[in-house]
Amino acid sequence: MNTDYFAEKDNLSILAAICGLPAAQAMTSKYPTLTDISRASHEELCHLANVGEHRALRVKAALELASRLSREILGESPLLDTPERVADLLRDEIRPYTIETFKIILLNTRRRLIKIHTAATGTLDSLLVHAREVFRPAITANAASIVLTHNHPSGDPTPSESDLRCTRDLIRAGQLLKIEVVDHVIMGTRTMERQKDYVSLREMGYFSS
Repeated sequence: MNTDYFAEKDNLSILAAICGLPAAQAMTSKYPTLTDISRASHEELCHLANVGEHRALRVKAALELASRLSREILGESPLLDTPERVADLLRDEIRPYTIETFKIILLNTRRRLIKIHTAATGTLDSLLVHAREVFRPAITANAASIVLTHNHPSGDPTPSESDLRCTRDLIRAGQLLKIEVVDHVIMGTRTMERQKDYVSLREMGYFSS
């Protein structure tokens, strides 16, 4: 088969190659984008006409492979010195999330990834983050700095007042602990009007220089 075969196909055609055309049509009718499909649970997919457990499992496995490939390409210790690189690291992992999830990216002195730690999860409109949950893993991993990240399931990454308040509090806590808070990157969804699917609070001027 030509290696460009799938590059020339739309999502429906690729899904049909995985689980058959009737199942692919059922999925794309209910869930128009791959992001929507990734957010759907295995059980939700199973209950669609012409899908069933085995076809749903095939699709979920394919999406997981794509996510793992993306992480593998980035390498074990990617350089995370810009918000764009942070967004590239998180995008595939965060895309399926339907609730706000607050993650801490731990960095070494060269701004390379040590690990990613999930500090808190919340409802669609509220998320409680405690400084101890943020800095305990950073201290344990001997991180030199951290990047705060979370998603807005609504798709709009514009920071809320609580986002700004939480960021200010954690910056102050980091100063006391001598662990720099480099940025707070909020992930959303790209649209025709919004070319970037994230915002950087540092780029927006909420971090002191």
